[in-house]
Amino acid sequence: MANLSLKHIYKVYPNGTKAVNDFNMTIDDKEFVVLVGPSGCGKSTTLRMIAGLEEITTGELKIGDSIVNDMEPKERDIAMVFQNYALYPHMTIYENIAFGLQMRHVDKDEIDRRVKEAAKTLGITDYLYKKPKEMSGGQRQRVALGRAIVREPKVMLLDEPLSNLDAKLRTQMRSEIVKLHKKLATTFIYVTHDQVEAMTMGTRIVVMKDGFIKQIDTPKNLYKYPENKFVAGFIGTPQMNFFNGVIEKKENDLIITFTDSNNSIKVPFDLMMKVKSEYLDGKKPIIIGIRAEDLKPTKAETGIKVRVSHTEELGTETLIYADMNLENDDFAEANTKVILKDTGFKEYETDGIYNVKINELGIHLFDKETEISILPRIPEFNTYSGSINNCNLEALNTSFKLPKALESLNGLCEVKIPPRAILAGNDLICKVKGSEFINGKYLINLDANGYNMYALRDEDVKEETLSITFDYKLLSFNVAGKEYKPMPLINGIAGTFVMHEVKEEALINGKAKKKKVPYYSLAIDNTLLPASALTAKKMCLALPGREVFNTPFRYEWSPYDLEIADTGLDAEVLDIIDYGKEKFLKLAIASEVFFVKTNKEYSGKVKVRPMPESTSVVELKRNIRIV
Repeated sequence: MANLSLKHIYKVYPNGTKAVNDFNMTIDDKEFVVLVGPSGCGKSTTLRMIAGLEEITTGELKIGDSIVNDMEPKERDIAMVFQNYALYPHMTIYENIAFGLQMRHVDKDEIDRRVKEAAKTLGITDYLYKKPKEMSGGQRQRVALGRAIVREPKVMLLDEPLSNLDAKLRTQMRSEIVKLHKKLATTFIYVTHDQVEAMTMGTRIVVMKDGFIKQIDTPKNLYKYPENKFVAGFIGTPQMNFFNGVIEKKENDLIITFTDSNNSIKVPFDLMMKVKSEYLDGKKPIIIGIRAEDLKPTKAETGIKVRVSHTEELGTETLIYADMNLENDDFAEANTKVILKDTGFKEYETDGIYNVKINELGIHLFDKETEISILPRIPEFNTYSGSINNCNLEALNTSFKLPKALESLNGLCEVKIPPRAILAGNDLICKVKGSEFINGKYLINLDANGYNMYALRDEDVKEETLSITFDYKLLSFNVAGKEYKPMPLINGIAGTFVMHEVKEEALINGKAKKKKVPYYSLAIDNTLLPASALTAKKMCLALPGREVFNTPFRYEWSPYDLEIADTGLDAEVLDIIDYGKEKFLKLAIASEVFFVKTNKEYSGKVKVRPMPESTSVVELKRNIRIV
C-alpha cells in the first residue's frame, strides 16, 4: 500500500509534441483514482509513466517515500492490467496466474497460497486447471486481474481493462472491480474513455484533454461543479445544453439573456453572487450551460419557450428534443437546440410550443473564449462598493484602517477581496451562515453586516460568529476607473545553468589526493547563484547531456524566499511597501521588478540572495516547469 505524488510531470516527444503537460496530483493510499478523457488526451501515457513503461521528460514521481523516475518497472512494486488479457494459451489458468511469481523465484508453497487466494477472491477457483480458450471474456479478464493481484503490489494500474467486453459484461465487471478494490485495500489507478465507468468506479476522477488536466474531483463535484465547458459537456448523459448569452446585474437580480433567441430569465443575485464581476455589464459574451434534468416543461407562463421536434421514450424517463428559436426548421446543430428530460412515458406534440421552467441552481456559466467557469465553486473575489479617504476604507457598513502601502488611494471605489485574504482579526464580526469542504479547504459563508462573503480556511468554523480582518496585499481596488492590483507574490527572472569544477582533497585508496568536484550554479545577470543538489539533479535529468547548459530558463521565488545579503543579485531599491505587520522592498533587478520581505529599511544599491532550496525553474524553450 502506498500514496503517489506526481509533481510537474511532462511527456514531450522528440518532435516537440506534448503528450502530458504539467501533471500535478497527490493520490492517497487505498484511493481509487480514474483517469478519463477522449483519445489522445494523455491518460494512458500518464499511466505508463507511473508504471515505468514510458520515460518521464521532466517532473518528479514518488511512490511512497521513494522517487522512482529512474527505477525499472519491476522495482516499483506495481502491477498492471492491460486492455488485452495477454494470457498464454498453452498454459492453464493456474499457470498463467503463477507465471510472474515463478519468474521471481517465489517459494512454491507461497505461490500456491497466493494463486488459490486470488482465484477465490475472483470467483474462478473452478477454472484453475482449464485453458483460457475454455473461458468467457469476463472470466479471462478476471484471470488477468488475478495475475496482478498475486504480486501483492503497492499500486494497481488498470489500462482500459473492460474495453473488449460487451455492455452487459462491462457493467458486471465494473461492480466486481469496485468490490475487489475494497477487499484488497490497495491503491487503484484506472484509465478509461468511458465517463460512465469513471463516475461509477472512482473515488476521485481526473478529466484530461490534449495532455492537460481539466479538473480533478469527486464524481459528484465534477457533475455539479464543472470548472470549464469541456468537463461540463463530457460528464453527464445526455450532454449539457449550451447556449450563447450575456448576463447583467440589475439591483438585486441577474438578467440572463439567450442571445440567439428571444428568451431571458431573472435570477436572484444572492443565488449567483459568485459570478465574476466583469461579466455583469450585459455586454461580455458568455456560454450558458443547463443540464436536461434542470429543464422541466410546465403549464405556467414562466421560464423560456421551446418548440418540440421529437421525443425518445426510455421507460423511466422521456428525452424531449426541442429548439429555443421558435422559427428554426433546420435539423442541424444550432446554439438554440435543447434537450429536456421528463419522468416516465410522456407524449409531446411535434412542433408544439411549450413553456419550460429552469432550475436556477442548475445554471452554469462559462467565458465565451476561454470556456472557464465564471461561476466558480470557490469565488475569485468578494466584490463590494465603498470609498477611501485618508487611508480609511468605508465598506460593508464598517470603517477599515488601510496600511500605509495604500495611502495614495482616495475616492469612490470597488474593492475585490479574495476568500484567502480574509484572516482572523478584530476589524469586523461576521455571522457564520455555513461551510463547505472543497479540495482540502473549508469555504466559509459569512454574513458581513448584511453582505454575503466567502472566506477560505484550513479548518472549519464551529462558532456562530467569526471575527475577521484582511490581508491587504492581496486586495484589488478600482478607484476612478483605475485598477490597483495586489502585490505580486512571484518574482521571476531569466537565466542559464552552469557547471564548474573545483579541485578538492579526498581520500583515494587511503591517500589524500585532489579530485575534481562539479558545482552547479544559476547564472543570472552576470551573477552565479548556488543551485541546490535537488534543483541541479532535476535540471540535468530534464535535459540530456550538455543541452542543459545551453538552454534559457526562468527562475522564480516568492518574496519570502529572498533576503538582503552581502552577496547575490545586484538590485536597486525603488520603494518600501508598508503593510503594517509586513514590509516589502520593491527592487529593480536587471529589467525585472522584485518584491522582497524585509524587517529593515534599505535604500540605493543592495544585493539579493535567494534561498537555493526554494528555487522554482521553468524551461522557456518548451515552456515546461522542471522544479
